[in-house]
Amino acid sequence: MPADQKEVVRRFNIEVIQNGNETAFRALMAADFINHSAPQGMPNGPESMWNTFQHVLRPALSHLTVTLHDQISEGDKVTTRKTISGVHTGTFLGVPATGRDVAISVIDIVRVQDGKYAEHWGVNTLPNVLAALSKA
Repeated sequence: MPADQKEVVRRFNIEVIQNGNETAFRALMAADFINHSAPQGMPNGPESMWNTFQHVLRPALSHLTVTLHDQISEGDKVTTRKTISGVHTGTFLGVPATGRDVAISVIDIVRVQDGKYAEHWGVNTLPNVLAALSKA
């Protein structure tokens, strides 16, 4: 089972985040999914995740790539250390395009249930990346 759970998370990162495949997103996301890392007061369900990838990351970063460095599975959870990278060619959370390379380091924990994302917790370096882009 741990290998299968890792594969669910790998597919999500490559097919959904990197490639923007909405069909894969729908197949891999539980209807009652909860994103525990959503900003306070913001939606934390499946659509908020899709919105972040499709309407925040993808328009701002061309050549979007997700590199998985490590995956550890225990019980029903998969922890992944990854880098989301691309070229800053569109407005990114209010920061106009700089043309600079961007690399966001991320550590995620995903609870997988019945082959789907059920819950997510995560930390990332996005605030540091945005601060550096703002100074460009």
